Amino acid sequence: MWLLAILLILVIWLGVRIVPQSEQHVVERFGRLRSVLGPGINFIVPFLDRVAHKVSILERQLPTASQDAITADNVLVEVETSVFYRILEPEKTVYRIRDVDAAIATTVAGIVRAEIGKMELDEVQSNRAALIATIKGSVEDAVDNWGIEVTRAEILDVNLDQATRDAMLQQLNAERARRAHVTEAEGKKRAVELKADADLYAAQKTAEARKVQAEAEAYATSVVAKAIADNGLEAAQYQVALKQVETLAALGEGTGRQTIIVPAAAIEAFGDAFKLLKGRG
Repeated sequence: MWLLAILLILVIWLGVRIVPQSEQHVVERFGRLRSVLGPGINFIVPFLDRVAHKVSILERQLPTASQDAITADNVLVEVETSVFYRILEPEKTVYRIRDVDAAIATTVAGIVRAEIGKMELDEVQSNRAALIATIKGSVEDAVDNWGIEVTRAEILDVNLDQATRDAMLQQLNAERARRAHVTEAEGKKRAVELKADADLYAAQKTAEARKVQAEAEAYATSVVAKAIADNGLEAAQYQVALKQVETLAALGEGTGRQTIIVPAAAIEAFGDAFKLLKGRG
């Protein structure tokens, strides 16, 4: 009786398997794959089946790896990468690859070198997101038969040797100087353009003023011509003589003047004015 009870307890002990949520267990029967046990309570055949592998299905991170690569423009760079993955099909992982971490690391190194070899250094620096996506897709294709899902791939840093850094710094300084010269030249060009616009505007306004003045003079001339045509030449001569007399009178009224020199033409103007005045009287 006791032996039967002990045997029953032993069978239950060997036949019941409780799998944690973070694991999957691979069961073998006589050395061959029998089944994969998921999280929770599972039953196997005692003495025939055994749990050969306990595989964690948590996401894993490979240690940060560093590998050398040469870009398309022959620049040696040191790339630091990190890959995250998890096991989806433990039966493939345990029977198709011995050291999954080392295999993924080697695959990533080869893919990184191949992809960077297609790009120039500037593209590696500026298109890092596209490069990461390409590396992730290539790694996923390579490890598909291992029952693994690559969840994320990261390029942590792209390091250059000191000589390349010095050359890039010189190039950067030269580019900054070029931009400064271009900006200065554009500023001078803009100043010249603005000055030319100002001169053109001033010339246009001067021309408009002259046009208005010419139109006024033309109008005045036309009025005088009309008056002469209507009233005769004597009216015009009278106005001219009167203006000359008024001008001489104004000169004589100036302060500090004791002597007035009257030109001969002015004397004739007086005579003409008096004659005209007499004629009008």
